[in-house]
Amino acid sequence: MILRPPFLLTTVGSWCLVFLAAFEAMAVTTVMPQITADLNGRDLYAVAFSAALAAGVVGMVGFGSWADRRGPTVPLLVSIVVFAAGLIVAGTASSMPVFVAGRFLQGLGAGGDTVALYVLVAAVYPTELHIKIFGAFAGAWVIPSMVGPFVAGLVAAALSWHWVFLGVVLLVAIATIMVLPSVRGRDKPPAERTPMSAADWRRLARAVVVAVSVVAVSSYPIVLVVAGFALVGLLPKGTYRAKPGLPASVLLVGVAAGIYYGTDVYLPLLLQERYGLPTWLSGITLTTGALAWAGASAIQARLADRVDPGASVRLGAVLLASGAAVELVTVILHLSPVVAAAGWLVAGAGMGTLFPRISTLVLAYSKPGEEGFNTGAKSITDAVGGSASLAVAGLLFSAAPFIGPFAFTTLLGLAAILISRRVMAPMPVAA
Repeated sequence: MILRPPFLLTTVGSWCLVFLAAFEAMAVTTVMPQITADLNGRDLYAVAFSAALAAGVVGMVGFGSWADRRGPTVPLLVSIVVFAAGLIVAGTASSMPVFVAGRFLQGLGAGGDTVALYVLVAAVYPTELHIKIFGAFAGAWVIPSMVGPFVAGLVAAALSWHWVFLGVVLLVAIATIMVLPSVRGRDKPPAERTPMSAADWRRLARAVVVAVSVVAVSSYPIVLVVAGFALVGLLPKGTYRAKPGLPASVLLVGVAAGIYYGTDVYLPLLLQERYGLPTWLSGITLTTGALAWAGASAIQARLADRVDPGASVRLGAVLLASGAAVELVTVILHLSPVVAAAGWLVAGAGMGTLFPRISTLVLAYSKPGEEGFNTGAKSITDAVGGSASLAVAGLLFSAAPFIGPFAFTTLLGLAAILISRRVMAPMPVAA
């Protein structure tokens, strides 16, 4: 069992590291309106989110290759230090550009420690326990999505938003101490370490171009085209054409992430500015969406093979698109915030219905030896889709507050419905 010696400390420590990275990703949404008000940085509101997501792409690609070639010890510890440094920079920031820099470091470190932990799991745990520890990691993401926004709102109200970041640093240090015994000696001997190949450097360069382009979109919209070209070598062929099967599945992940995150970050701002809700109460609204996501995921897991996966994907896309459309209608017609909360519950149910099925399909469409590339492509489109959507939504918010971003994510919802009809295709013979 993963909660018994000799795995207990490694399990708890690594779970906490995943949990804390997830907490920061979820909790900051609630307090961002207050941060941008204090730092006079409303024009960088979306960039503060997109910077972290985009940096995560670089972290996943760079630290992942490093861990594969050297072993998990040094890459994991370095990524944790980078994440902690980002917390300190963001928590002590006195200007919005400095805060954005801290968020970039957080994303870089979080992306790196996620993949380094996966390499550590392969080195520490026997194969039969992998599914248990990865299931625990999944839970480490679900819990923050449910409690993170609410807790962050309470901390900001009782202390200040600075402690949403600074308070996590000590917890990161404790979690790191727990995993130290397991990481000692896990790096490969010097003779077995291999240098980065030309292909690895190209992938890393593409990831950097994507990250920089996405962050720069708010100032130079044309660079989004550059990001699109840089992604080509990181995605399955035919992704941009929504070719049926694997390419359409990977594309749908990015579009769904764009809908969810492009709406999610402006919902607390809407509730606090237009409706005067306190920070903690707007956080509860986000929590309802997270609960619906978790509940729908549990239903999909229980239904397993009893429901056609294509039907589940199509239903999830419709629910997600409907949730985004409800937020747009709420703004246009000045409806009650209860309607906005209900719409976000529907969107969360859509994500919970959609994502487990897409993850399963990506693996099912993968031939032996392609699993890593394809699952990595799914993670990259998730991060890039969310960060690019945030950047575009930020531009639209400047032109038409709230209506602009929500109209954009509603259009993405229509695209998701169309793409969802192309995810099913014949499986490879090996599957």
